[in-house]
Amino acid sequence: MKRLRKRLAAAGASEERLEWANKVEFLLAIIGFSVDLGNVWRFPYICYRNGGGAFLVPYFVMFIFCGLPLFYMEMALGQFHRCGCISIWKRLVPLFKGVGYATCLIDVYMGCFYNTIISWALFYLSSSFKWPFPWQSCDNVWNTENCVPDNANVSLGNASSNYTNAAEVFFLRRVLEIQNSDGLENLGNIRWPLLLCLLVIYTIVYFAIWRGPLSSGKAVWFTATVPYVALFALLAHSCTLPGSQAGIKYFLMPDWSKLLNIEVWIDAATQIFFSLGPGFGVLIALASYNSRRNNFYRDAIVAGCINSLTSILSGLVIFSVLGYMADCLNKDIAEVAETGGVNTHSCAENDLFHGFLFFSKGPGLVFIVYPRAISTMKAAPIWSVIFFVMLVTLGVDSTFAGFEAILTAFCDEYPSVLEKNRKVFAMFFMIAMFFLSLPTVTYGGNYLIEYLDHYAVSYPVLIVVMAETVTISYIYGIKRFSDDVEEMLGVKPSRFLKLCWLIVCPAIVSMILIFATVQLKPLTLNNYEYPEWSLILGWIIRLSSIVCIPYVQIYIVQALVRERGSINSVNYEKRLHCLMVPSQLPTTSLHSLDAEDCANCCMDKRHFSEVAL
Repeated sequence: MKRLRKRLAAAGASEERLEWANKVEFLLAIIGFSVDLGNVWRFPYICYRNGGGAFLVPYFVMFIFCGLPLFYMEMALGQFHRCGCISIWKRLVPLFKGVGYATCLIDVYMGCFYNTIISWALFYLSSSFKWPFPWQSCDNVWNTENCVPDNANVSLGNASSNYTNAAEVFFLRRVLEIQNSDGLENLGNIRWPLLLCLLVIYTIVYFAIWRGPLSSGKAVWFTATVPYVALFALLAHSCTLPGSQAGIKYFLMPDWSKLLNIEVWIDAATQIFFSLGPGFGVLIALASYNSRRNNFYRDAIVAGCINSLTSILSGLVIFSVLGYMADCLNKDIAEVAETGGVNTHSCAENDLFHGFLFFSKGPGLVFIVYPRAISTMKAAPIWSVIFFVMLVTLGVDSTFAGFEAILTAFCDEYPSVLEKNRKVFAMFFMIAMFFLSLPTVTYGGNYLIEYLDHYAVSYPVLIVVMAETVTISYIYGIKRFSDDVEEMLGVKPSRFLKLCWLIVCPAIVSMILIFATVQLKPLTLNNYEYPEWSLILGWIIRLSSIVCIPYVQIYIVQALVRERGSINSVNYEKRLHCLMVPSQLPTTSLHSLDAEDCANCCMDKRHFSEVAL
């Protein structure tokens, strides 16, 4: 029976498929996907808020027990079955094919707003070639009367006035022009400069992925390496600034008492989960272009460790600059890190760092606070260009991967139509995504970005990962999955990894889901409260991807029931059983198989719940 499985697997993998030109390109693609904007703008604050250096303990515990095993699992699935996140379920558990469609829909939602954030960085990059920077002064048409330039002093007698720093005014009133929108009810007109930046981003992405790994493999040599050159350059420079050493020390100083707080462990699990990126179909898609004999286990460890070390490196870069800012303001680092140097005696300083109200979310840090810090440095234009080139390349890398997951999924599912015309399909898909992104570059686009991020991505992807992990572990079977790994690597996964897939990973994801559910509350953005109708629509969007799973299950079972009259009960039971075991006929619709074909597609007679360690 085992020889039969290998023969069938080899037959399924014998179809001609593009592969990465070399191992380095695959590693760069994986690293480029997992290392994104969140490493720069979210991890430093999460680490600081949860005990500094002490936070690294739960962070790496979650990395070892949850992040790495899930990372490993998706890469193994993609490399063994050599297809995208939809077709792969025909070879796993056909009844759960809806997981693949849910994954693609989540990727579409994310693509609608993620590229707009990259377009903001591109807008700042173009502005970095102007000196002085447009976010330094209050002499521009977009500035308000209460704008305060960097070198302004405001008397204590005016402390009650509402002053706003020039950098914040630039981001809100020039980049976003948010003053022309009342919220979701009135998004306003399109911001044409942002639209142009968005068009440039989509053009870059198209030419990076139009030929699959043949083109993206070349693009990642630049997009995945430039961020590290930039990070090390920024760190080397910031360490020469006064106060930077104190900032780094404060970032790494451990507060061991935080480890007794369960929320710290939840934050660690959430951070490592969304940083490595299981559940988006990307790891499956990228690994599907590997040779069947590639050592993906080593790749998973290398990419995962680089991702985590990059987060720490980003924290050093950010907090070295915060230490410098604290030194300039003659304030305590804790005060600057938490409130941006706010005090009740100087409203000018209060609003000077008002961007820190956005700190935990990220945009305020990289688009308000950091640009303002750069403007005080020597050779500021050079450092500004380096910083925003880093942000753009970090973003487009993740976009490459997300869109590649969708293209791979549908090209593998409909090869006769889409795979043969991949370049055309990729072009029309990019055009469609570009038009879907247009509302996010309106005056009120920031309200929509926050809205989609809150409802369309975070919660649904947790459900997808839970469904994927449980299905592979308990229905496809750990024994069967281990045999697949052994065929590729020559050795089976360790007992530790099996234990993680069976118990630890589902438990941790469940824990994140429970806390996310308990903490659910109506969405707000600063002082803006989203209208009641948008909250209802938000839940519809949130459930739209999740319901793909039961919807496809109902569709498949109904199709089988409708044909029951044409086959006897014995064959009907065989066909029903085939929905729960792997098929080696990935391009054939299951409900159209005759009884004999369906019986033959069952790779063995093991019970679907077999979970032997």
